[in-house]
Amino acid sequence: MSRHTMRMGAAAMAAGVLVIGVFAGRADLWSSSSKPVGQGAAWQQSAHAAPPSEAESLEASFSRIAQQAGPAVVSISTEQIERVRQFFRIHPFFGGEEPFDEFFRQFYGDAPEREFRRFGLGSGVIIDARGYILTNEHVVVDADKIKVTLADGREFDGEVKGKDPRSDLAVVKIEAKDLPVATLGDSATVRTGQWSIALGNPFGLMASGPSTRATGAEPTLTVGVVSALNRQLPRSSRHDRDYSDLIQTDAAINPGNSGGPLLNIRGEVIGINVAILSSSRGFEGIGFAIPVNKAKNILEQLIEGKRVVYGWLGVQIQDITEDVAEYYKLTDREGVLVYQVLPDSPASRGGLKDGDIVKTFDGQPIRHSRELVDRVSNSKAGRRVAMEILREGKRQTLQVEIGDRQTEIDVASGGAAEHWRGVQVSGLTPEQGERFGLVPGTSGVLVVEVEEGSPAEQAGLRPGDVINEINRVRIENVGQYREAIAQVQGNPALVRTNRGYVVIKVE
Repeated sequence: MSRHTMRMGAAAMAAGVLVIGVFAGRADLWSSSSKPVGQGAAWQQSAHAAPPSEAESLEASFSRIAQQAGPAVVSISTEQIERVRQFFRIHPFFGGEEPFDEFFRQFYGDAPEREFRRFGLGSGVIIDARGYILTNEHVVVDADKIKVTLADGREFDGEVKGKDPRSDLAVVKIEAKDLPVATLGDSATVRTGQWSIALGNPFGLMASGPSTRATGAEPTLTVGVVSALNRQLPRSSRHDRDYSDLIQTDAAINPGNSGGPLLNIRGEVIGINVAILSSSRGFEGIGFAIPVNKAKNILEQLIEGKRVVYGWLGVQIQDITEDVAEYYKLTDREGVLVYQVLPDSPASRGGLKDGDIVKTFDGQPIRHSRELVDRVSNSKAGRRVAMEILREGKRQTLQVEIGDRQTEIDVASGGAAEHWRGVQVSGLTPEQGERFGLVPGTSGVLVVEVEEGSPAEQAGLRPGDVINEINRVRIENVGQYREAIAQVQGNPALVRTNRGYVVIKVE
């Protein structure tokens, strides 16, 4: 350690002592209006001490939660082993492929395997005395070895019993006795502004090894409030994760906290910590937890090792914007607009079409897209439900059989636009599709330029969008695009892209 670092550390310690001293002094001043004289006066003051203040009662609650729920929080460390055959290091000029591998393989046989190990850290919470631990799926995914360290210092090998990538939840099993168990609360009763307490293993501070077995591995406790409810993070298409209806908290959550519990002031688990939003990769006061009710809905399947089945319609939907409501002459913006029905999907077989507006699902009104997604996901596959839709201004009721959402779903996207109302388009080539990350087989025209301040920009179009429909007319190439915009003339145009519908008004 450098002298500069040592000086900085000493200064920090001195500052810490100073702050503690100041607060201790204030506490003394608050406790009495006069300075105590001698031991007798001090004894008299203690004997007639005032009842605990609200702050002291709150402090006692946090200590009680640490003692009550802390023992049920565990540290989870993982190890993933990868074996790779390679003759030489990959050379950057060969685009990631080693040209001599095949040559050496023919003359010298296969290259020896090299073993690489990846390590991970996370948290979990014991939910059953039989050894079942709830955590995040991303904490244990692809792990070859799992070690679980309890708060009392005991260590056990863990086994994944069930996992669900979509909800990012998993259950790990250990063979142990005399296990403390956390109490699962009801996340439906959580309100913004309530206290929230996070417990876990940030940065691996719970540690492991002989010293931990001797002294214990107390989890880290941080305190904050519920900052907001029903937060949604961008979906991870790779794993089809659905981060919706999250609890936002300012209780400090850091790397290693994933999978640990978020508690209420009664010490009940109300969420499973899952993510932070940060520009520095450190805590900045914005953390998120999966509501515990979501976990409770699938716990039985996870414990039994069954695949979690979600309902599926096979549609791409969006909320109704002010422009869309004006175009469709709607009196309100409740409902969701279907901008694409996937081929051979339950929605397609049930008669749903692009441009339909879903008003109710299974007799319940639909106000926004999140509501429809949740209700469909929670519906059992094979069940028939009634959907009330608005098509060309007329209400209809369709009967749709809910499908089984598969892990990988092939979603076809749309197209783009040309030099019209501030947007310029070109034909869409496979190379362009790959460059912009479009699904293979996407048809339409590619938006290559959007003029600043133009109607197209105001509508939300941007380069890389693909336009595949204008005023319900299908667009697959530049020729069809030109024909479609010629028909629009001086009216607002309803344009469908791979990101949904927009209305481009007249300049």
